[in-house]
Amino acid sequence: MKHWIKSFCSFAFVVLLVSCHSKTEQLSMLIGHEDHYLQTGSCDFFRGRWVQDDSYPSYNSTSCPFIMKEFDCQKNGRPDTDYLKYRWKPRRCKLPRFNGLDFLRRFKGKRILFVGDSLSLNQWKSLTCMLHVSVPQTNYTLERKGALSTFTLQEYRISVALSRNGFLVDLVKEKMGAVLKLDSINNGNAWRGYDMLIFNTWHWWLHTERKQPWDYIQQGDRIHKDMDRLVAFKEGLTTWSKWVDSNVDPKITKVFFQGISPTHFNGKDWNSSKSTTCHEETKPLRSSTYPKGSPPAVAVVKSVLKKISTHVTLLDMTTLSQLRKDGHPSIYGFGGKRGNDCSHWCLPGVPDTWNQLLYATLITPRNSKNN
Repeated sequence: MKHWIKSFCSFAFVVLLVSCHSKTEQLSMLIGHEDHYLQTGSCDFFRGRWVQDDSYPSYNSTSCPFIMKEFDCQKNGRPDTDYLKYRWKPRRCKLPRFNGLDFLRRFKGKRILFVGDSLSLNQWKSLTCMLHVSVPQTNYTLERKGALSTFTLQEYRISVALSRNGFLVDLVKEKMGAVLKLDSINNGNAWRGYDMLIFNTWHWWLHTERKQPWDYIQQGDRIHKDMDRLVAFKEGLTTWSKWVDSNVDPKITKVFFQGISPTHFNGKDWNSSKSTTCHEETKPLRSSTYPKGSPPAVAVVKSVLKKISTHVTLLDMTTLSQLRKDGHPSIYGFGGKRGNDCSHWCLPGVPDTWNQLLYATLITPRNSKNN
């Protein structure tokens, strides 16, 4: 299988759409799992701190042989290992540990799709590894057809796929050049028929000059050579929200919006007098807040979610990821010593916690604060 990766992605926003279980089913499925803790109304899974835990990580490149080279920091020669041994600890409750076998039983026969850029690739690879090591003797297939990569566990009839899409709205080649159409989302037709959809977009909206993938931006009938990127992002995200309202049945589908994944290119952002990038960072910030605060795109996401008609739960991953300046590949990832990847994440690593929080939210009754 031919792997792909681009050296980009500063932070992302992800949406999850998953067929709902009734509350009765949720509660009955929790019984008998001693490591499952119900979230109470006073608990917020996404506010807390990182604590050292020697029981992590749950996999490596030996137990999960399909970790991509770009994310396998240990295999690429990273000398330190402390970054592998942290878990996220919410302030007022215990976060359920990821239980891959339970996940497979709950979503047996389901089709899961990640839609996004290389941050989606990062998280998709993480989830496939977490599931594989839970049932290592179970046969699996891993294939790619065009932009679609699919991991399947036949025994559970579950597939976890990845569709590469940096904007969610349409990027179309026309005679004048490549046009980013803020009001068009025809590619959404390919998202139908899945039981779980996990969307990610943001970083590609920031690219300029030779890295900019479009020649023009179309806003209604108007064609722009360029425009304010936050304004464009909000309009594109609004188009996506309309797609959700038109295509998601709230009676049978649960909707999440996940924000997150910062870059760490400037040590001043986390009050470091020594660091200019994430290179040689070996420990997370001990604080529960990030000194520079949230990126401005977070406010855009929240403003769009306030207006969407479909019930949407925000999975707020931004701050907990900002605290992990130590979690990036830096020179032990894409490009090696010629590069310095402070956008993606080592695997095992931070994306495993994203998937743990995704799992925790899925098994938690809807009366919790996160829902």
